[in-house]
Amino acid sequence: MTETKEVRKSTTDPDSGFMSREQKQEMFCYLDHRTTDMKFNIITDAFVTPGNVHDSVPYLQRLDRQIERFKLNVEAVALDSGYLTNPICKGLSDRGLFGVIAHRRYHPTKGLFPKWKFKYSLEENQYLCPNGQVLPYRTTTREGYREYKSDPQQCVQCPLLQECTRSKNHQRVITRHVWEDHKEKIRENRLSKSGKMLYKYRKEKIERSFADSKQLHGLRYCRLRGIHNASEQVLLTAACQNMKKIATHLAKLG
Repeated sequence: MTETKEVRKSTTDPDSGFMSREQKQEMFCYLDHRTTDMKFNIITDAFVTPGNVHDSVPYLQRLDRQIERFKLNVEAVALDSGYLTNPICKGLSDRGLFGVIAHRRYHPTKGLFPKWKFKYSLEENQYLCPNGQVLPYRTTTREGYREYKSDPQQCVQCPLLQECTRSKNHQRVITRHVWEDHKEKIRENRLSKSGKMLYKYRKEKIERSFADSKQLHGLRYCRLRGIHNASEQVLLTAACQNMKKIATHLAKLG
C-alpha cells in the first residue's frame, strides 16, 4: 500500500503554502527569499514562494540569476542553518565560493553514540567505531547515501553495544552522502577566522533587512491574495528600502 502525504490547501488563497516549523506559528503564508550585499546592505534579490517551500530549494538558482544579471563578483556567502544541505554545499564548491553556513543542531537517539563518535577514513573509505571496530562500505542508496555497516558477530560481544545500537540484528549503520566532503568543507569555513567574521555580519545585514521590512514597511502581512500580488508587495518594499539605503550612503558622501 502506497502512503500518500496530505497537503493542506487554503480555501481563500490557494497560491499560499502551509508553513510548519519548530518555534514558528503554523499558518498559510508566503516566504520572501532575500539576498543582500555585505557592504551597503542593498537588497540584490527578493523572490517569493509559498510558505511550504524550503528556504534551500530556490537558493542556487537565485544566486546564479544575480551573478548573471548584475555581473556581481561574488566571493563569499553567509547563510543560516536552513541552507546546510548537501546540494547547496556542492553548488557553492562548484562555483568556487567561500561558503559559511550556521551549524544545524541534530537530535540523535538519546542514549546512543552520535555519528561524530565514529571516525571516517577517506583513504580506506570506512568508519571506525568507538570500540575500534571497522565499519566498511557496503552500498549506496538511490538518494546518494553510502552505507557503512558493522559486523553483527563482533557487535554482539561488544561492551558498548547498548550505547551503540538497539537494532534486532545488533548492527550499526552509518550513512554518508556522496557530497559529504563539500559539507565538511563548509563546516571548516564556519570555524575559520574569516568564517566567524563573515557570519557575524550576516545577522547585522540580512536579518536587519527583514526586520526593517516588517517593522517599518508593513511586510509582516500580505495586503492582497495570490503569489503575484505578494511578489509585487515584496519587490516594492525592497525598492523602498534600497532607495533609503542609497540616499543614506550618498548623504554620507556629501
